[in-house]
Amino acid sequence: MSALAGQLRVLVVDDEPAILRFLRPSLATQGYVVSEAEDGKSALDAIRGKSADVVVLDLGLPDMDGLDIIRQLREAGETLPIIVLSSREAEDAKVKALDLGADDYVTKPFGIDELLARIRAAQRHRLQQQGEKAVFRSGDLSVDLVRRIVTVRGREVKFSPREYDVLRLLVAHAGKVLTHRFLLREVWGGEVDVQYLRIYVRALRQKIEADPERPIHILTETGVGYRLRVQD
Repeated sequence: MSALAGQLRVLVVDDEPAILRFLRPSLATQGYVVSEAEDGKSALDAIRGKSADVVVLDLGLPDMDGLDIIRQLREAGETLPIIVLSSREAEDAKVKALDLGADDYVTKPFGIDELLARIRAAQRHRLQQQGEKAVFRSGDLSVDLVRRIVTVRGREVKFSPREYDVLRLLVAHAGKVLTHRFLLREVWGGEVDVQYLRIYVRALRQKIEADPERPIHILTETGVGYRLRVQD
């Protein structure tokens, strides 16, 4: 069992009995404490009552859209990780959920190993934010956020100021999907074509990936954005 899984409370918000029957034992066997809510009101009550550490949220609930739940929680300053679990495959639905503040998005049908990995990544991101560590490490990548020094496989790598800005933002949200819109707004102020972002991500991969064509650090979420992988 991962140390991050120890007594972590996962709230599953879904009105499909089959999904609940599948997730309840699957998460419990990994050491998670599982609670359930079948509608939005029950979910909001549970979250506001501080009875969850991570939320796995379906968007199609009987009393409200899951997007409204994300919006209400983030507007209220709630920071707990939210992983959307939905049958909505359209890219715009994923982008909207992520832009509202969801940490990740898993499309039904899904594999339990993928969901568990997303939960671990979301929890690492939250712990990283709380700890505000000066040095980020993942596999052979190390980023010193104070001294602005990046090393890959033990060797220092130099970046242009804009390249570093993109990398720093990915590091600050490591494990979380960042949409194109978010990255463009934070780095360029939003008034730039997404092609500029792709050019800089390509440049970053050339410098930090052992094989830029098969990246293991900066992963693409097709049509949505990018994620900096946090390796075990």
